[in-house]
Amino acid sequence: MSARRAPQQHMKIAEHLRSKILSGDIPAGSLLPSEAELCEEFSTSRGPVRQALASLRTEGIISSGRGRRSVVLPHEKTETFETFISNYDWIESNGWEASSKTLWMARCPAPEHISQMLSINEGDPVVFLHRVRSANGIPIAVERSYFTLPVGKHVLYMDPDQGSLHAKLRDVGLGLDHGRREMYGKVIADEDAKHLELEPGSSAMVSKLLLSDHNGTPVEYTEMLHVLEGMTITYNYIAGTPSPLDISMRHSTRYEK
Repeated sequence: MSARRAPQQHMKIAEHLRSKILSGDIPAGSLLPSEAELCEEFSTSRGPVRQALASLRTEGIISSGRGRRSVVLPHEKTETFETFISNYDWIESNGWEASSKTLWMARCPAPEHISQMLSINEGDPVVFLHRVRSANGIPIAVERSYFTLPVGKHVLYMDPDQGSLHAKLRDVGLGLDHGRREMYGKVIADEDAKHLELEPGSSAMVSKLLLSDHNGTPVEYTEMLHVLEGMTITYNYIAGTPSPLDISMRHSTRYEK
């Protein structure tokens, strides 16, 4: 896993503008500074500025077009990369107190489906972490995480129930760069229902998360079961811009002929 790299200029510009927009310093309906003004403010060329604006447009935060200044759009709170990869950060971002209880943590051979997800050989050593995550002391998710050994050997020396594990990994120079999440609902096992303080036969939201480093190498695969009650998904979309969200029923056989 590669060491952390300094954020590129376009990422710094995007984060600065995103922060001011989401905090309300630049309200919906406002015009952003022109490309020339942003170039001067950040002492950079038009390339990084245009990349930053393109990122914000993809996120549905601004609307922009050739020959006109960007406009801030009405928006819901959007996920950061930290809340995307970390249940701890996601829980805290909702204004709750995050806590967890580790059920099991150990080095073990990679099962077949885990080896496929992490692009390693079946039986290669991985570090397995099984936790129950809580919000304000109430269980909200069950996690089963698998780390490749270069990352997992650090996890073994950390307290997984204190703070954000991913923040601790960043502190030792292990950075994550890309994540892919797949979510669907299903009836869960009675053991997991008990951990979540649900009735036997209850449904939950399955969330499968694959995380990679800067080189595109998979380093963590986590399967989570989230309490389904109250689960809400919101997203912004602009015509002509691809959305990272795909909605399907591919995990259901109900509609098959």
